[in-house]
Amino acid sequence: MSQSSQFSLLTQRRFAPFFWTQFLGAFNDNVFKTALLVILTYEAASWTTVDPAVLNSLIPGLFILPYVVFSATAGQIAEKVEKGRLARFVKLFEIAIMLVAGIGWMTHTLWLLIASVVGMGVHSTLFGPVKYAYMPQHLKPEELVGGNGVVEMGTFVGILLGQILGAALVLKPNGLMLVAGATMFFAVLGLVASYRIPHSPAPMPDLKINPNPIAESIRNIGHARKNRTVFLSMLGNSWFWFYGAMILSQFPLYAKEFLHGDYSVFVMLLTVFSVGVGVGSLLCEKLSGHKVEIGLVPFGSIGLSLFGIDLYFASMGYVRPALEVDMMGMLAQAGVARVLFDIAMVGVFGGLFIVPLFALIQTRCEPAHLSRTIGGMNILNALFMIGAAGMAILMIKLGFTIPQMFLATAILNAVVALYIFSLVPEFLVRFVAWMLIHTIHRVKTVDTDRIPEEGPAVLVCNHVSYVDALVIGAASPRPIRFVMDHKIFKMPIMGWLFRTARAIPIAPAKEDQFLMEKAYIDIAQALHEGDLVCIFPEGRLTSTGEMGEFRGGIAKIVERSKVPVIPMALRGLWGSLLTRDPGNLFERTFARGPRSRLALAVGTPVAPEDATPDYLHKQVLALRGDWK
Repeated sequence: MSQSSQFSLLTQRRFAPFFWTQFLGAFNDNVFKTALLVILTYEAASWTTVDPAVLNSLIPGLFILPYVVFSATAGQIAEKVEKGRLARFVKLFEIAIMLVAGIGWMTHTLWLLIASVVGMGVHSTLFGPVKYAYMPQHLKPEELVGGNGVVEMGTFVGILLGQILGAALVLKPNGLMLVAGATMFFAVLGLVASYRIPHSPAPMPDLKINPNPIAESIRNIGHARKNRTVFLSMLGNSWFWFYGAMILSQFPLYAKEFLHGDYSVFVMLLTVFSVGVGVGSLLCEKLSGHKVEIGLVPFGSIGLSLFGIDLYFASMGYVRPALEVDMMGMLAQAGVARVLFDIAMVGVFGGLFIVPLFALIQTRCEPAHLSRTIGGMNILNALFMIGAAGMAILMIKLGFTIPQMFLATAILNAVVALYIFSLVPEFLVRFVAWMLIHTIHRVKTVDTDRIPEEGPAVLVCNHVSYVDALVIGAASPRPIRFVMDHKIFKMPIMGWLFRTARAIPIAPAKEDQFLMEKAYIDIAQALHEGDLVCIFPEGRLTSTGEMGEFRGGIAKIVERSKVPVIPMALRGLWGSLLTRDPGNLFERTFARGPRSRLALAVGTPVAPEDATPDYLHKQVLALRGDWK
């Protein structure tokens, strides 16, 4: 799927109505909330005697509260009810809420508006599980990253535009009437879009809904914990919302008191951040090679910390104007370009961090439990955001400046990332592989869609370099268990890397008979569990660039485990730095280019009864051709 086809989803009925339904929901939420916050900031005395600062903290909290209470129930409903029908119900509910809010606007009845804030929180809670469980039903696996990127871009752009429009409308003459009319109009528009959402069957129409949201929340999170990778991805997702809440919640005061700017400066900061997240979300599809590439998650995390830390230093170098300035005046200030660049890059790397996590949860979670898993994740998101608010209050009481809060959050992000990646090393392994094929090598893949999306299979490939496993692993949409010479595991860096990737060590019988037999047992166990296993049947690296004969180990494997065998061929690696004969440095750098060009070609699956060493050797040789 090309970069342009990522946006072509917006022209297709299987995606576009769903996208506009969720976009208009996020947009309308923020038109309403922002208008209410602005009116209570500037005209609080005519509405209530409550301190505006208290209301500004209370209203976002009331919006988040339904996520904590009702997310588990929302997940159950999304498993039980057809998603198009549920989306239409949610949009009708939104119209009812905006009708109540309209009465509140017209009669200056604050409690009706606050009740509407809670109602919109319930609306968003109900739609959350639909939002992410819908896509795996209608998008191909290779479209999931691109689809998630477009949705995340749309969500942040919707939030931003909603905040801008809400603030702009409410301060105009007859602003309350304008806000009431606009929110009702966009709610109706969302309902119209929802009627075009295609039929999306409920995975568990007979599910009995647990009426106890607390018990169901505990059960949902407990179920998610059984899948370690999914659960830690949920925690990583929630951590992003913690990080984002810590940064975004400080933007109003940062713009006003630190940068000495007016409201337009705050809007500029939001715009830069939101555009950054949108760009990062869309880049995922390009950088991932159209598959779920979790190697981007550590990359995103590194950027969140680096640019978060630099935001502190950029703030320290900013020259604060004597008088309050607007957006144009702010852009003329010394040092502001670096501040804006850091905020934009935090957004970009945030997008690179969050989109692969969403796609990983969608692909690794059992389909019949996906909506409830998303519901559980929304509970965690809300709790982490509440935790971010608590930490921000604590830091302020301890005397932290806002730039110091940015710095502390960025450093904490690095600590949390290292902890999560130590628990799920697959993230780091994929990151190393991703970096390899985007720096040293340019990799072209041919027919990698022949690698099965599920179920066991044995991959066989020629052995050209020390990084063959990393190149193959980076090209595969699924984790692979590699069978590798036991000596590699004694190497300081490579050994750690392959142990982390759960590679299977093997030795020749003359060196270690026990280890060889154990390797075959481990291979059979991996295939029994539905894993992909890759072996290099030559048994050693080529020393000439030519393929050696395939040994009999593959026959022993398929005799024990009757699974398909998929031939593969690496082309173009011979003569690079990481082969036994790295060739001439001048030729490699200048004639071939600073980045070696290689290809990974995948052949058609071979039935186990036909998978003899000689036949597989011919298949791999044909795939490789004359290109070493």
